[in-house]
Amino acid sequence: MPTERALGQHAQRAASTYGAAADHYGLASLGFWDRYGAATVSRLTLPAGGLVLDLCCGAGASAIPSAHAVGATGRVLGIDVAAPLLKMARARALRERLVDIEFRHGDALETGLPDGSFDAVVCVFGVFFASDMTAFVREMWRLVKPGGVLAVTTWGAGLFEPANSIFWAAVGAVEPSLFKAFNPWDVITTPESVAGLFSRAEVPNPAVAAVPGQHHLEHPDRFWEIVLGSGYRATVDALAPGQYDRVRSLVLSELRSARVTAVRTDVVFGTADRPR
Repeated sequence: MPTERALGQHAQRAASTYGAAADHYGLASLGFWDRYGAATVSRLTLPAGGLVLDLCCGAGASAIPSAHAVGATGRVLGIDVAAPLLKMARARALRERLVDIEFRHGDALETGLPDGSFDAVVCVFGVFFASDMTAFVREMWRLVKPGGVLAVTTWGAGLFEPANSIFWAAVGAVEPSLFKAFNPWDVITTPESVAGLFSRAEVPNPAVAAVPGQHHLEHPDRFWEIVLGSGYRATVDALAPGQYDRVRSLVLSELRSARVTAVRTDVVFGTADRPR
């Protein structure tokens, strides 16, 4: 198991952020992780007995459905830098009586796995954390068997709007040094950008589809649960206690005032089949 020191800078940041966010991953308000993980797998034709690699697997949102798809004779390997999420994934696999699934702590860019090892290589909401996305997709493609498939899912534009803008306005008002003009997932949000990434990685003939989505908020407080269970976590953890309370109050007050009952969760699915 690699130490935090052994992981690259971007991987360390993701490990810290999503390791902290793990305490909220199981909440119903964060059901979009499982929904889009399962949706990614449903777009693939995974063979019974197949081998699947899930990079940036998190708590198993796509790895668990993959394991069900390939059946008892198949095998799934999930790799992630956030150890607390891997612990959740292992517990879920145990609850669902999945035997041939392994969750491994490691850097997705440095798997050390042999060429052409998997019938499917999957990455859901993780590619934008790579320090070099082109190198990452090229590495994933290297691991796909002839006849296998590569699947990359990213967020579309406007993720969590209008709540996202409300959150960052509150952060900027309370602690301007933590304000971000964009989030990591903003760098690749269109079919054109996903297709371009595949092209730069020398992955031919990708099929790319943008799908609009919404996530219902039963109550404005549910968005704060999303904040604590997502990439926003690093920002709120950097706030002083008084600042944290102020940002939370501003965000929830504005959400209530604007009567926000849903946030955008558009996604872009990209797949490519490796010729036999």
